[in-house]
Amino acid sequence: MGDAIVGVVANPLSGRDIRRLTTRASVFPTAEKANMIQRMLTAFHAVGVQRVLLSTDLGGISAAVFRAIGQRRSHDAGWPDVEFLDGQPIRQTAQDTVDAVRRMVAAGAGVIICLGGDGTARVTASAAGDVPMLALSTGTNNAFPAVREATVAGLAAGLVATGAVPADGVVTRAKLLEARVGDRTETALIDVAVSTQRHVGARAVWDPATLTQLFCAFAEPDVIGLSSILGQLSPVARHEPHGVTARLAPQAPAQVLAPIAPGLVMPVGVAEIERMLPGSVHRVDARAGVIAVDGEREITFEPGERPTVRLRTDGPRCVDVSAVLAASARLGLLRRPSLAPGPVPVAGSTVRRNT
Repeated sequence: MGDAIVGVVANPLSGRDIRRLTTRASVFPTAEKANMIQRMLTAFHAVGVQRVLLSTDLGGISAAVFRAIGQRRSHDAGWPDVEFLDGQPIRQTAQDTVDAVRRMVAAGAGVIICLGGDGTARVTASAAGDVPMLALSTGTNNAFPAVREATVAGLAAGLVATGAVPADGVVTRAKLLEARVGDRTETALIDVAVSTQRHVGARAVWDPATLTQLFCAFAEPDVIGLSSILGQLSPVARHEPHGVTARLAPQAPAQVLAPIAPGLVMPVGVAEIERMLPGSVHRVDARAGVIAVDGEREITFEPGERPTVRLRTDGPRCVDVSAVLAASARLGLLRRPSLAPGPVPVAGSTVRRNT
């Protein structure tokens, strides 16, 4: 077996969109993103990861990690070798993430971790191919990324990357939505929304009054974002094979209060809820407008164009942190030899000692 490699891509712009101006959403600081990466490096080393590929940025994340590596003393806990993926233009757009992830895939990364919100996870998934990914929440809307301590996530990713925990059973295939307008295609991990607005503008969607249709790969009652609309009316779990779609209108008979962004709970009218089956193609009703994927407007369409949305089951392979660490416990991968004789005592049991 060759070197165990983990890729880490951190979006310096995640958690900094227009919703900061319309709500009281928190800002996830650069320093904490850098600290998360450092905590992951400690976890990677503990389970045998030899190399880490780290995206570079102009926001200070990779620079902070670089300084931390230089400041470490020889007696500090070890870190793997860190390779900074520089040498190409930094545009401060989603293309930076795509470029970094593609380089990680080409270099043989066993797992790719992304730090960001729903948009960062979507872009990472589009470039990761069959390499398992693990999305950690550092964005505005975080329906897809997990809220996890970075140390624990690092242990899970490392155990999969080294092969200590086989991917079968702990890496699951996510659903995704494919929005198509002519020869233009965008994918979404959570939801596709149709807006009557005729321009992209500020990409983040925060006003549901302009939305006419919503398609969800999953719709959980306790998430943030547009999928929360249907999460309260027709919940669909991530592991279920189907999705859900509905038409939206301010005066629709069903009304729901939805947390569509941090600090923003708004009434939304919902009509004609319908299950989406895998492979089924649904037409967009609006004559013209904008299609938003995972809360960000991406594709405009004009009269005469007929956009469609399709549910697919061939989304990214995602690391289940809980399943990995449960497998680790069963296999005893993180246990170390005891310094004292006898079994490990369990609360409520009688411990016998050899004399």
